[in-house]
Amino acid sequence: MPLILEPGTTLVAATHNPGKAKELVALLDGRFEILAAGSLGLPEPDETESTFTGNALLKARHAAQLSGRIALADDSGLSVAALDGAPGIFSARWAGPTKDFAQAMAKVEARLIETGSDDRSAWFTSALAVAWPDGPAVVVEGRVDGRLVFPGRGDRGFGYDPIFVPDGHGQTFGEMDPVHKDAMSHRARAFALLKAALF
Repeated sequence: MPLILEPGTTLVAATHNPGKAKELVALLDGRFEILAAGSLGLPEPDETESTFTGNALLKARHAAQLSGRIALADDSGLSVAALDGAPGIFSARWAGPTKDFAQAMAKVEARLIETGSDDRSAWFTSALAVAWPDGPAVVVEGRVDGRLVFPGRGDRGFGYDPIFVPDGHGQTFGEMDPVHKDAMSHRARAFALLKAALF
């Protein structure tokens, strides 16, 4: 039996990040009721996998089992070529327990200076997983390439958005109109794959 998501279904978004929850709602075109795991008081699982897809699946399964509802999870991050793909799956951890992304962006810049490399190419990856409480799951991955700029520009978006300029554009994700960003971001690309698989 194919896995299908019916419009109007209530999904649990396995995130404690309000910015990410808002983006997930926008990308789903209002088709579903979204409850954030944070608002349900669900604990965050330890992200013990070594890939974005592994962590997205782990978070979706955790939220689905605890809530008894279909859960959607995203694991995403910034990878920097000159830093051998770091921060990668540790992107949120670089922001510390207070999720201070100004600190995380400063850390990226400092590490780049230490390497002595002038390569500023980077990419965002988003893995999306949907898990049913009784076991089945679907996981997809999207990516957008670009380059880093310092100091960061713009106060839209969240996370590393102010230092990332996607290929073919002049504005950072932090400067872009959210509608434009949502149309071409790593998360949008992953969503296109997810919609093709599930809707």
